[in-house]
Amino acid sequence: MTMLSFRVDKRDADEAQRRAEALGIDRSQLLREALRRHLDRLASEGDADRWVAAPLDEGERELAEIADWGPAEDWSDWAVDAAR
Repeated sequence: MTMLSFRVDKRDADEAQRRAEALGIDRSQLLREALRRHLDRLASEGDADRWVAAPLDEGERELAEIADWGPAEDWSDWAVDAAR
């Protein structure tokens, strides 16, 4: 891992510490996860443009049709059986 160091307002630092304690994790872990989620969100902002530039080919569209079939059987009774 690489260490990052940056300054934040005291209010934000206190809030980060309070949230980390409430979650039972280190403040560093909270900040790592927050950074990772933000970077993922930024990376996904161009997804629509990439879809337009490279639409699904015929084989990929066929897989989508199969997914629309839904489950082959009704498995909802498994939850009841498992609870017994």
